[in-house]
Amino acid sequence: MGIVHTVSGFLFERGGNIIDSAQYDDTDSDRFFMRVHFQERRPDVTLDILKTEFAPIAARFNMDWQLFDGRVKPRLLIMVSKIGHCLNDLLFRHQSGNLPVDIAAVVSNHPDFEPLARSYGIPFHHFPLLGASAEQKAEQEAQVLHIVEQEKIDCVILARYMQILSNNMCAQLNGRAINIHHSFLPSFKGAKPYHQAFSKGVKLIGATAHFVTADLDEGPIIEQDIARADHSMSADHLTAIGRDTECVTLARAVKWHAEHRVLLNGKKTVVFK
Repeated sequence: MGIVHTVSGFLFERGGNIIDSAQYDDTDSDRFFMRVHFQERRPDVTLDILKTEFAPIAARFNMDWQLFDGRVKPRLLIMVSKIGHCLNDLLFRHQSGNLPVDIAAVVSNHPDFEPLARSYGIPFHHFPLLGASAEQKAEQEAQVLHIVEQEKIDCVILARYMQILSNNMCAQLNGRAINIHHSFLPSFKGAKPYHQAFSKGVKLIGATAHFVTADLDEGPIIEQDIARADHSMSADHLTAIGRDTECVTLARAVKWHAEHRVLLNGKKTVVFK
C-alpha cells in the first residue's frame, strides 16, 4: 500500500506531469506492477537526478525498477534466415515512422536479404553457419554478440531466424530478445508448418511473439493473434495469411517493448497497452 501515492507525489514535487499511469496487482505472485509515463517540466531535474533521488524510495518498497528517457529510441538488431516477410515489415514500419526504434543492423546466416537491408540504409552482416558443430555455432554466435556490444543493442529480434540459439546466448540476451513463430507448435513442428496444418484441415491459424529463453519456443509470451481458415483455402493461401499474422504480431510486440510496456512476471508478462 502507498506505492501509487508515493510515486505520484515524488513526480509532482519535481515538476513531473503524469501523462499515463497503469497498475496491475497480481495476487497469485503477490507482485504489484506499475508503469508511469510522465513529462518533466523542470529543466533542472535531469534523468540522473530522478534516478538518484528515487533510489531510496525504491529501496523502501523493495522495488525492481527502471527509468527511461522516452525520447531515446531503443536500438534493435534484427536476425533473419531465408524467409523475409517479418524483416521487410519491420523495416517498412521503421522507415514510415510507425515503429519507435533505431534499427542498427540486420544479421543473417544467409546473404539473401542484403539488398533489402541496404535499400533501407541498414548495415547487413552475413555470418554463415556452414556446419552444425558446437565450435562453429559458438564462433558464429560470438560474432553476433560482438555486434550487440559494439552497436549498444537494446533488443534482438528473431524475425524468422531459423537457428536455435545456444544456452549461453539465451542467457546473455535474457529479457532482450524477441522471437516470432506460428502458433501451431508443438503440433506442427519442422518444415512447412502451414502445409501440415492444411493437411489437418485447421480452422484457426495464428502467431506468437515471445521472449527468447533456453527452453525452445517456451519463453514468456508478449503477444498472440489468430486468423480464421476454412476448407476453401489452399496451403499457399494459409501460408500467406499466416505470414501476415506473424508480421502484425511481431510488430506489436516490438512496439510495446520499445515503449517499455512489457514487464516480466516469472514465466509470463504484464503488458500495459
